Amino acid sequence: MTQVIVLNGGSSSGKSGIVRCLQAVLPDPWLALGTDTLVEAMPASMQTSDGGIEFASDGEVVVGPEFRTLEAAWLEGVAAMARAGARVIVDEVFLGGADSQRRWRKALGELPVLWVGVRCDGAVAAGREVARGDRIIGMAASQAEAVHRGVEYDLEVDTAHAESMECARSIATHVK
Repeated sequence: MTQVIVLNGGSSSGKSGIVRCLQAVLPDPWLALGTDTLVEAMPASMQTSDGGIEFASDGEVVVGPEFRTLEAAWLEGVAAMARAGARVIVDEVFLGGADSQRRWRKALGELPVLWVGVRCDGAVAAGREVARGDRIIGMAASQAEAVHRGVEYDLEVDTAHAESMECARSIATHVK
């Protein structure tokens, strides 16, 4: 039985909309957790120190050792919730591509995971980024392909060509 669904995609690719739709269409309750939740839980000083997470004016995201320490604890915590019986949807941005997936695989261990790539053309994501008004311009375009490098998926969806609900229904058919 699928215990964790990991959605990986760049900024403004449509992951959060898919997560909300998945929670609506899946028959059991699923927790929604993501990298934004982790960043929001960190002290504000983590966004202004070299050791934390930095959002550059061009959209580049740089993470330091203090962030990595907290992230490792976060991954283990999400995995512990799943091991305790919670079904979890993870909304992620694999800034390190395959290295990011390796960290998740290590934390999740033998838990049954559905790995989903959320693709979106960089120009489409960039348009969404501007419309949202709450993101650094350039983040969507720089992440659109980079987050998928070397990552292995069970399923991929493309939000430039399908609405969130259609993507969620496609993903739901793969959930055991």
